[in-house]
Amino acid sequence: MTPTKIAFIGAGSVVFTQGLLADLFAFPELKDAHIALHDIDSERLATAEGAARRIADERGAAPRITAHAERRAALAGAHFVINIIQVGMGESTRTDFDVPARYGVRQTIGDTLGTGGIFRALRTFPVLKALGADIAEVCPDAWLLNYTNPMAMNVQYLTQATGLTRVVGLCHSVYWTMRDLSELLRVPFEEINYLAAGVNHQSWVLRFEHDGADLYPRLDALIAGDPQLRRRVRVDMYRRLGHYPTETSEHSAEYVPWYLHHDSELDRLRLPVGAYLDIVAENVASYESTRAALAAGDPLPVEGTMEYAPQVIHSITTGVPRTVYGNVPNHGLIENLPAGGTVEVPCLVDALGVQPTRIGALPAQCAALNRGYLSMNDLVVRAALQDDPRSIRQAAMIDPATAAALPVERIWDLCDDLVRAHADLLQPGLRVTLGH
Repeated sequence: MTPTKIAFIGAGSVVFTQGLLADLFAFPELKDAHIALHDIDSERLATAEGAARRIADERGAAPRITAHAERRAALAGAHFVINIIQVGMGESTRTDFDVPARYGVRQTIGDTLGTGGIFRALRTFPVLKALGADIAEVCPDAWLLNYTNPMAMNVQYLTQATGLTRVVGLCHSVYWTMRDLSELLRVPFEEINYLAAGVNHQSWVLRFEHDGADLYPRLDALIAGDPQLRRRVRVDMYRRLGHYPTETSEHSAEYVPWYLHHDSELDRLRLPVGAYLDIVAENVASYESTRAALAAGDPLPVEGTMEYAPQVIHSITTGVPRTVYGNVPNHGLIENLPAGGTVEVPCLVDALGVQPTRIGALPAQCAALNRGYLSMNDLVVRAALQDDPRSIRQAAMIDPATAAALPVERIWDLCDDLVRAHADLLQPGLRVTLGH
C-alpha cells in the first residue's frame, strides 16, 4: 500500500506541529506516513523539519519527511491536509489588539468574533482560496482538516468559496471542557457520557452523565458551595443559560455584550484583557527553545496532545470508528440555526470519512446566542465573496462586544483603521476606507 501522505500547511507553527506528529506516530499504522511540511518562512520550515525527524526517531517511527517552500509540491498526492497557518503572525495579532484598544474596545483572545476575529478572517481568506484551488488540482480527494481560527468563518469560507466538500474544522474545546468537568466532579473521564453542540467556542453541553445519572445537579451543588467558581464567565453563563459552554471564560466573554465593557465585571470575573498577547509571546519563546534544542542536539520533550486530526486520519485510514467533534456546514444538523453556517457537532469517523450527527433543535436560549454569532460570520464571509467592504462594518456593528463598547460611527472609524493597518494582507476590493 502507498503510505498515507499528510501535508502540513503552516508547519512553521512548530510547537503545534510537534504535538500533532507525536500523536500521529503513536499509531503503528502511521509510523511510515509521508509527512510533507510547508511554510513560507524558511527558517521555521527548517526547524519544523528538524523537529519532525527528531520526534520520529524518539518514537521509533520511520516516516518519509519532506520540506517544501512551494505549497503545491507539499500537497501533490496528499491524502490529508492539515491547515495550521497564521497569516500575519504575531505582528498582525498585536495590531488586532492595539488598534481596537485605542477606541476603548477590550478583547481577551481576539481570534473568533469581534474586530480581532473579523480581520484575522479577512487576511486569512485569500490564502484559503489559493489553498483550496491547489487542493482541487493536485489532491482533489484529500480531506482538509482545518485548525486555523476563526474556525467557523474559515470553514464557511472554504466550503463556499472553493467548492471543496471534504472539509472539517477541528478544535479541542469540547474534549478539554469535558475532561475538566470530569476532574472537577472527580468522575473518571472514561466513564462519562456527554453530548455537546452549537458553534465553535460557543457550543453547549446538552448531556453530561455517569452510570445513567445526570451530573448537572452535582455540578450545581459544587458551584453553590464555591464562591470562587462563581467568579468565572463560563460558570456565570451556565447558571443563567442552563447549559455549560464549551470554551474558556477568556474566550466566552468576547462573544456576548455583558462582561468586557464593564469594569465591575472584569473584577468580579477576573478577566485578563489582552491575554492572547501573552500566549503569542509564549509561543515565540517555545519556538526559540525548540530551535535551540535542535541546534544543541538536546532531546525534545514533546508529549501527545490528544488532538482530533491524528484520530481522524487513523480512523479514515484504518476504518477504526471514532467519534470526534467537528465543525461542518449546517445542512440540517441543528434545525434552529441558519443553514450553511458552520456548526460544531459530534461526528462519526471511519473508512467512509467524517459523518456529522444530526442534533435537532438546541435549547432556545442557546440557539439565540449562536444565531447572532453565525449572522456575524455570514457578513464577514459575504464581504469577501462579494468584495463588499460595507459588510465588514456591518459585521462589526452586530458583534456583541464591539456594539456594547462603541457607537456606530466609531465602529466604522475603527474598521477603517484596521483596514489601513492590514491592507497588504486583504484582498484588493476590501482595502478601501469608507468613513462614517
